[in-house]
Amino acid sequence: MRQPAVRLVRLSRLPYAELLALQERWLRRLQVEPGTEALSGAEEGALLLCEPAGPVYTSGLRGGLTPEETTRLQALGAEVRATGRGGLATFHGPGQLLCHPVLDLRRLGLRLRTHVAALEACAVRVCELQGLHGARARPLPYTGVWLGERKICAIALRRALSGHLQYSSSREVNCQVTSNELQCLDNNEGVRCGRHITSHGLALNCSTDLMWFDHIVPCGLVGTGVTSLSEELQRHVTVDEVIPPFLEAFQETYKCTLISEDSPN
Repeated sequence: MRQPAVRLVRLSRLPYAELLALQERWLRRLQVEPGTEALSGAEEGALLLCEPAGPVYTSGLRGGLTPEETTRLQALGAEVRATGRGGLATFHGPGQLLCHPVLDLRRLGLRLRTHVAALEACAVRVCELQGLHGARARPLPYTGVWLGERKICAIALRRALSGHLQYSSSREVNCQVTSNELQCLDNNEGVRCGRHITSHGLALNCSTDLMWFDHIVPCGLVGTGVTSLSEELQRHVTVDEVIPPFLEAFQETYKCTLISEDSPN
């Protein structure tokens, strides 16, 4: 039986705005009307990997940053951007692996919660291969990967779905109808519904300067901390070091074949 094919787009260091622009182009390719040309061959989507070129704070569908906070963060030398993902405010910057799978969940036979669990499993596997066997995905309503009370990997998604919402979760979800789409918002994760397409993904702290997180309440989680592979292992762990084991874990978890592409074309 043929495994689904996913295009791997490895981008090295990249401004966050360029990653979002590339993600939107892949979303449009997956969202074209039936009967028109979409992806080449039988690809089910793309896996976009990069390391942010500079510090950027992002807010999700539920906001998370006031105008005053935005001004304060910009004064630190960081970019501030609103995004279409779920959740509240978080930080992205150098030393962090950003993984944005742009996937049609129907074609992969996945539900949203299964997709979230698969991303968490990939990050847990990378931590284990680095010798951090205490890495765990916490029970709902939390998402991401944790070492005790310290978050090492954040997950936030944007999902498009045609017609109706399929959300497999025991958490309470608040839904609201807009003119053309259904949005579902909860404490940590937001879902934008239109055509079964999911984007955004995970951010794994490799050698991230954790002081940037001190200026916000990451993902709105009070009383928890953040950490990185470098912090836990007490050595410098680069993004390039963790990409090969991450790709191996992704293929095993998603039962797919990654088709390499080193440019955004």
